[in-house]
Amino acid sequence: MLLDLARDRRVLFVGGKGGVGKTAVASAVGLHRAQRGARVLVVSTDPAHNLGHLWARPVGDRILTLWQDDSGPAAPRRACLSGVEIDPDATTSAHLEEVGATLRSMMPDHLQGEVDKHLQLAARSPGTHEAAVLERIATLLQEHGGEDDDAFDLIVFDTAPSGHTARLMALPEIMTAWTSALLDRRTRAERFGAAVRALDADDAPDGSSQAARDRRIRQVLTRRQARFEAMRQVLTDAERCSFVIVLTAERLPVLESVELHAQLVDTGVDVGGFVVNRLSPHDAGDFLARRRDQEEGHLAELSRLVPGARLDTLPLLGGDLVGQEALQRLGAQLR
Repeated sequence: MLLDLARDRRVLFVGGKGGVGKTAVASAVGLHRAQRGARVLVVSTDPAHNLGHLWARPVGDRILTLWQDDSGPAAPRRACLSGVEIDPDATTSAHLEEVGATLRSMMPDHLQGEVDKHLQLAARSPGTHEAAVLERIATLLQEHGGEDDDAFDLIVFDTAPSGHTARLMALPEIMTAWTSALLDRRTRAERFGAAVRALDADDAPDGSSQAARDRRIRQVLTRRQARFEAMRQVLTDAERCSFVIVLTAERLPVLESVELHAQLVDTGVDVGGFVVNRLSPHDAGDFLARRRDQEEGHLAELSRLVPGARLDTLPLLGGDLVGQEALQRLGAQLR
């Protein structure tokens, strides 16, 4: 299931409860696809990044090559796996700086201080981090998910735990509607302002200045609306994008995964299936055999609650899962 999705889709989101192995699954499927000729980007959106730990090397806020095909001559479309960890603080700061620059360009000099106060409050406001991360995801999709030579064939998003991810996936539709409402209000405000200026017989310079600010506001809102709408179209296009829920075969992860599945379906996101990680072996002693029987019961409950769900399973592996060779072994277990 997962390998089929990675082959057929351009965008994959990997999510689930914290601590179930989302980063490992995202990296393993990304490496598997890259080693078969694709250009793949793994993006960590989880503030508690594990991508660098998993690859035993620093991975930061800039795209870094984790593996590439060196078997042949250099080529623009050389197969590779790249990674990036979205820095929430840096992303939020950059987002607010861009917003601040836009606001200052629209405000008269005597209101510049108010802009700074507003941004200071916004930095601590609920939702600011999610909006900033959403902007970064939209930008990555726009810049690296197209048909250009430097575009990636597959972008895999390793997401934050379930609750954060469910809100994030719903945001594009919310932000699109919110921006559309702002544009409607902007239109009414422009018409009212033009009527007032006509009645007051404003002189040309002031009127031109106000008209220029109105155009600038409209351009900013229109650009943001287009960006969010483009992202929403990607997220809700089952031929381009799917979401895979990773879980372990335990009661709480199963229940949380069922809830996440329902939330994603309500948002219009295609859920490609579930990956059950760290499944205990039947033949490694009585303790693990009893545990496996218990896990089978939880998986039966998952199938009952989500009829027709597609499941991949990954075994519990011995040793630490670190580095390319370990990820290759994990990816080889996917069928």
